[in-house]
Amino acid sequence: MAEPLYPLLVIDRLRMETDGDGVTTLVAGAGCPLSCRYCLNKDVLTRGAEQVSAQELYDRLKIDDLYFRATGGGVTFGGGESLLHVPFIARFRSLCGPDWRIYAETALSVPPESVRAAAECVDFFIVDIKTADAEIYRAYTGGEAAPALDNLALLISLVGPERVRVRIPLIPGYNDEADRRATDAAVRALGAENTEFFDYVIR
Repeated sequence: MAEPLYPLLVIDRLRMETDGDGVTTLVAGAGCPLSCRYCLNKDVLTRGAEQVSAQELYDRLKIDDLYFRATGGGVTFGGGESLLHVPFIARFRSLCGPDWRIYAETALSVPPESVRAAAECVDFFIVDIKTADAEIYRAYTGGEAAPALDNLALLISLVGPERVRVRIPLIPGYNDEADRRATDAAVRALGAENTEFFDYVIR
């Protein structure tokens, strides 16, 4: 089987409790099935990516091994949609071992098989659920809300609610506070216990 490669866009080192516990390094990769109107990484995702192997990425990140071990931190895969690259993440996990925590930022707009595979190699999931409302979700992302919500329920059933944080935004021009509260209730009905509200700031 060919070695999985990762479409590397950005490595952002020494982040303090931004994407996970302790000191983390954000590894952003290209590719996403959604077309969010206010995508924070839209410019980044349109440029060419460097294809790297898991060994190459590990060799670049091991400079911070001591920070990861001392603080309980590790590597956060983002993007883009991190779960488009689960075979790569699994290979990377085999190299870094259990002493580095692996985080994945995801909108869960992927096949259920990717969620099942990710549950085996990712320690903690930061799930970006835009809204539970099908029409708002479609208008904002160009995708469908139902598969993401189904995958959230699947993920929680596989890893437990303690390994999942659901982020719910207030998106100017698309949803409102009532929708955000309704989305919070919807994801909690699916088993989520750790939810976080935040506001998009549009400049």
